[in-house]
Amino acid sequence: MSELVSTGVEGLDSILTGGITERSTVLVSGNPGTGKSIFGIQYLYHGVTEHDERGVYVSFEEDEADIRGAAESIGLEGFGDLVDSGDIVILDKREMLRETDFSTAVDKLLDTIEDGEFDRLVLDSLSMFQLFFDAEQEKRTYLLKFSDILKAPGLTSLLINEQGAVFPDTEVGLENFLTDGNIYFIQTPTDSGVNRYVWVAKMRKQDIDTDIFPMEIGEGGITVHERAGGFSMMGRSEEPSF
Repeated sequence: MSELVSTGVEGLDSILTGGITERSTVLVSGNPGTGKSIFGIQYLYHGVTEHDERGVYVSFEEDEADIRGAAESIGLEGFGDLVDSGDIVILDKREMLRETDFSTAVDKLLDTIEDGEFDRLVLDSLSMFQLFFDAEQEKRTYLLKFSDILKAPGLTSLLINEQGAVFPDTEVGLENFLTDGNIYFIQTPTDSGVNRYVWVAKMRKQDIDTDIFPMEIGEGGITVHERAGGFSMMGRSEEPSF
Protein backbone atom coordinates (compact mmCIF):
# COMPACT_ATOMS: atom_id res chain seq x y z
CA MET A 1 0.00 0.00 0.00
CA SER A 2 1.53 3.34 -1.05
CA GLU A 3 2.02 6.06 1.53
CA LEU A 4 0.00 9.27 1.11
CA VAL A 5 1.46 12.78 1.32
CA SER A 6 -0.81 15.40 2.90
CA THR A 7 -1.34 18.53 0.80
CA GLY A 8 -1.87 20.78 3.81
CA VAL A 9 -5.13 22.07 2.32
CA GLU A 10 -8.14 21.61 4.57
CA GLY A 11 -10.81 19.64 2.69
CA LEU A 12 -8.62 18.64 -0.26
CA ASP A 13 -7.01 15.73 1.56
CA SER A 14 -10.49 14.32 2.21
CA ILE A 15 -11.29 14.46 -1.51
CA LEU A 16 -8.01 12.63 -2.10
CA THR A 17 -8.84 10.10 0.64
CA GLY A 18 -5.81 11.17 2.63
CA GLY A 19 -3.44 12.97 0.28
CA ILE A 20 -1.28 12.45 -2.80
CA THR A 21 0.41 9.12 -3.41
CA GLU A 22 4.05 9.30 -2.39
CA ARG A 23 6.59 9.75 -5.23
CA SER A 24 3.92 10.82 -7.71
CA THR A 25 3.99 13.78 -10.09
CA VAL A 26 0.78 15.81 -10.09
CA LEU A 27 -0.23 18.43 -12.65
CA VAL A 28 -1.93 21.50 -11.14
CA SER A 29 -3.71 23.52 -13.86
CA GLY A 30 -5.82 26.65 -14.03
CA ASN A 31 -6.17 30.21 -15.22
CA PRO A 32 -3.83 32.90 -13.88
CA GLY A 33 -4.89 33.99 -10.40
CA THR A 34 -6.74 30.82 -9.46
CA GLY A 35 -4.44 29.98 -6.53
CA LYS A 36 -2.04 27.47 -8.08
CA SER A 37 1.13 29.09 -6.78
CA ILE A 38 -0.43 29.63 -3.35
CA PHE A 39 -1.24 25.90 -3.32
CA GLY A 40 2.39 25.07 -4.07
CA ILE A 41 3.69 27.36 -1.34
CA GLN A 42 1.18 25.99 1.16
CA TYR A 43 2.11 22.40 0.20
CA LEU A 44 5.79 22.98 0.95
CA TYR A 45 5.13 24.97 4.13
CA HIS A 46 2.85 22.26 5.51
CA GLY A 47 5.42 19.61 4.65
CA VAL A 48 8.08 21.24 6.80
CA THR A 49 5.96 22.46 9.70
CA GLU A 50 3.73 19.42 10.11
CA HIS A 51 5.75 16.48 8.74
CA ASP A 52 9.40 17.53 8.88
CA GLU A 53 9.60 17.10 5.09
CA ARG A 54 11.94 19.52 3.31
CA GLY A 55 10.94 21.02 -0.01
CA VAL A 56 12.17 22.74 -3.18
CA TYR A 57 10.30 25.51 -5.00
CA VAL A 58 11.43 25.94 -8.61
CA SER A 59 10.15 29.09 -10.27
CA PHE A 60 10.70 30.14 -13.87
CA GLU A 61 8.49 33.21 -13.39
CA GLU A 62 9.13 34.79 -9.98
CA ASP A 63 12.05 36.00 -7.89
CA GLU A 64 12.60 34.63 -4.40
CA ALA A 65 11.33 37.89 -2.91
CA ASP A 66 8.02 37.47 -4.77
CA ILE A 67 7.55 33.94 -3.39
CA ARG A 68 8.35 35.05 0.14
CA GLY A 69 5.87 37.90 -0.28
CA ALA A 70 3.13 35.57 -1.50
CA ALA A 71 3.60 33.36 1.57
CA GLU A 72 3.46 36.35 3.90
CA SER A 73 0.32 37.67 2.19
CA ILE A 74 -1.67 34.60 3.28
CA GLY A 75 -0.24 34.52 6.79
CA LEU A 76 2.19 31.59 6.56
CA GLU A 77 4.23 32.71 9.52
CA GLY A 78 7.88 31.78 9.46
CA PHE A 79 8.00 30.87 5.76
CA GLY A 80 10.99 33.17 5.28
CA ASP A 81 12.74 31.55 8.25
CA LEU A 82 12.27 28.13 6.65
CA VAL A 83 13.89 29.44 3.47
CA ASP A 84 16.77 30.94 5.46
CA SER A 85 17.34 27.64 7.28
CA GLY A 86 17.32 25.60 4.05
CA ASP A 87 14.20 23.59 4.92
CA ILE A 88 12.61 25.16 1.85
CA VAL A 89 15.00 25.90 -1.01
CA ILE A 90 13.90 28.37 -3.70
CA LEU A 91 15.40 28.19 -7.19
CA ASP A 92 14.01 31.31 -8.79
CA LYS A 93 13.94 32.61 -12.36
CA ARG A 94 17.31 34.33 -12.02
CA GLU A 95 18.97 30.95 -11.51
CA MET A 96 16.79 28.73 -13.68
CA LEU A 97 16.74 31.02 -16.72
CA ARG A 98 20.39 32.03 -16.55
CA GLU A 99 21.04 29.64 -19.44
CA THR A 100 18.68 28.86 -22.31
CA ASP A 101 18.96 25.09 -22.50
CA PHE A 102 17.08 22.35 -20.68
CA SER A 103 20.16 20.44 -19.51
CA THR A 104 21.62 23.40 -17.61
CA ALA A 105 18.35 24.08 -15.79
CA VAL A 106 17.94 20.41 -14.85
CA ASP A 107 21.58 20.18 -13.71
CA LYS A 108 20.96 23.09 -11.35
CA LEU A 109 17.93 21.31 -9.92
CA LEU A 110 19.76 17.98 -9.64
CA ASP A 111 22.65 19.61 -7.81
CA THR A 112 20.18 21.04 -5.29
CA ILE A 113 18.34 17.75 -4.78
CA GLU A 114 21.54 15.76 -4.41
CA ASP A 115 22.94 18.20 -1.83
CA GLY A 116 20.13 17.55 0.65
CA GLU A 117 17.33 15.20 1.55
CA PHE A 118 14.10 16.58 0.12
CA ASP A 119 10.61 15.08 0.04
CA ARG A 120 8.51 17.66 -1.83
CA LEU A 121 8.95 19.77 -4.95
CA VAL A 122 6.92 22.43 -6.74
CA LEU A 123 7.71 23.54 -10.30
CA ASP A 124 6.13 26.86 -11.30
CA SER A 125 5.39 26.76 -14.10
CA LEU A 126 5.41 23.93 -16.58
CA SER A 127 4.29 26.39 -19.24
CA MET A 128 7.61 28.26 -18.97
CA PHE A 129 9.56 25.01 -18.64
CA GLN A 130 8.20 23.84 -21.99
CA LEU A 131 9.59 26.90 -23.74
CA PHE A 132 12.93 25.08 -23.78
CA PHE A 133 11.56 22.86 -26.56
CA ASP A 134 10.35 23.50 -30.09
CA ALA A 135 9.08 20.10 -31.24
CA GLU A 136 6.14 18.32 -29.57
CA GLN A 137 7.99 14.97 -29.61
CA GLU A 138 10.98 16.55 -27.89
CA LYS A 139 8.67 18.08 -25.29
CA ARG A 140 7.04 14.70 -24.62
CA THR A 141 10.39 12.91 -24.31
CA TYR A 142 11.85 15.39 -21.87
CA LEU A 143 8.69 15.70 -19.80
CA LEU A 144 8.74 11.93 -19.25
CA LYS A 145 12.45 12.10 -18.44
CA PHE A 146 11.89 14.97 -16.03
CA SER A 147 9.12 13.08 -14.23
CA ASP A 148 11.46 10.12 -13.75
CA ILE A 149 14.21 12.46 -12.49
CA LEU A 150 11.88 13.76 -9.78
CA LYS A 151 10.69 10.33 -8.68
CA ALA A 152 14.17 8.80 -8.41
CA PRO A 153 15.10 10.54 -5.13
CA GLY A 154 11.58 9.99 -3.74
CA LEU A 155 10.10 13.43 -4.38
CA THR A 156 6.34 14.00 -4.45
CA SER A 157 5.95 16.84 -6.93
CA LEU A 158 3.44 19.44 -8.08
CA LEU A 159 3.88 20.74 -11.64
CA ILE A 160 1.96 24.01 -12.05
CA ASN A 161 0.50 24.64 -15.49
CA GLU A 162 -1.07 27.83 -16.84
CA GLN A 163 -4.28 27.15 -18.76
CA GLY A 164 -6.25 29.53 -20.93
CA ALA A 165 -9.62 27.78 -21.00
CA VAL A 166 -12.15 28.43 -18.23
CA PHE A 167 -13.26 24.81 -18.24
CA PRO A 168 -10.37 22.33 -18.23
CA ASP A 169 -12.01 19.72 -20.48
CA THR A 170 -11.83 22.23 -23.35
CA GLU A 171 -8.03 22.38 -23.22
CA VAL A 172 -6.35 19.04 -22.55
CA GLY A 173 -2.65 18.98 -23.34
CA LEU A 174 -0.08 16.23 -23.61
CA GLU A 175 1.15 16.89 -20.07
CA ASN A 176 -2.24 15.77 -18.67
CA PHE A 177 -1.56 12.22 -19.83
CA LEU A 178 2.08 12.04 -18.72
CA THR A 179 1.52 12.84 -15.04
CA ASP A 180 0.16 10.66 -12.22
CA GLY A 181 -2.61 13.04 -11.27
CA ASN A 182 -4.49 16.13 -12.45
CA ILE A 183 -5.88 18.84 -10.19
CA TYR A 184 -7.67 21.85 -11.68
CA PHE A 185 -8.27 25.23 -10.06
CA ILE A 186 -11.25 27.04 -11.58
CA GLN A 187 -12.67 30.52 -11.05
CA THR A 188 -15.89 31.85 -12.52
CA PRO A 189 -17.02 35.50 -12.56
CA THR A 190 -19.97 36.71 -10.50
CA ASP A 191 -21.57 40.12 -9.96
CA SER A 192 -19.60 40.52 -6.72
CA GLY A 193 -16.27 38.99 -7.77
CA VAL A 194 -15.40 35.36 -8.49
CA ASN A 195 -16.32 31.90 -7.28
CA ARG A 196 -13.43 29.46 -6.87
CA TYR A 197 -13.51 25.68 -7.29
CA VAL A 198 -11.13 22.74 -7.27
CA TRP A 199 -11.52 19.56 -9.34
CA VAL A 200 -9.42 16.43 -8.84
CA ALA A 201 -9.79 14.86 -12.27
CA LYS A 202 -7.32 11.97 -11.97
CA MET A 203 -5.10 10.26 -9.42
CA ARG A 204 -3.50 6.97 -10.33
CA LYS A 205 -3.72 4.25 -7.69
CA GLN A 206 -6.25 6.28 -5.69
CA ASP A 207 -10.01 6.27 -5.16
CA ILE A 208 -10.98 9.93 -5.46
CA ASP A 209 -14.09 12.08 -5.47
CA THR A 210 -14.37 13.62 -8.96
CA ASP A 211 -17.01 16.23 -8.13
CA ILE A 212 -16.03 19.89 -8.22
CA PHE A 213 -15.78 21.50 -4.79
CA PRO A 214 -15.90 25.16 -3.77
CA MET A 215 -12.74 26.68 -2.30
CA GLU A 216 -11.54 29.99 -0.96
CA ILE A 217 -8.21 31.72 -0.38
CA GLY A 218 -7.80 33.47 2.94
CA GLU A 219 -5.61 33.68 6.01
CA GLY A 220 -3.52 30.52 6.09
CA GLY A 221 -4.00 29.79 2.40
CA ILE A 222 -6.54 27.64 0.57
CA THR A 223 -9.54 25.94 2.15
CA VAL A 224 -11.70 23.46 0.20
CA HIS A 225 -15.28 23.01 1.35
CA GLU A 226 -16.44 19.42 1.37
CA ARG A 227 -19.74 19.92 -0.37
CA ALA A 228 -19.96 19.60 -4.13
CA GLY A 229 -20.14 22.83 -6.10
CA GLY A 230 -23.37 21.89 -7.90
CA PHE A 231 -21.82 20.76 -11.15
CA SER A 232 -19.42 18.09 -12.36
CA MET A 233 -17.08 17.61 -15.31
CA MET A 234 -17.87 13.92 -15.08
CA GLY A 235 -21.55 14.33 -15.94
CA ARG A 236 -23.08 13.50 -12.56
CA SER A 237 -24.78 16.90 -12.36
CA GLU A 238 -25.44 19.88 -14.55
CA GLU A 239 -22.77 22.44 -15.34
CA PRO A 240 -23.68 26.06 -14.66
CA SER A 241 -24.37 28.37 -17.56
CA PHE A 242 -22.24 31.48 -18.00
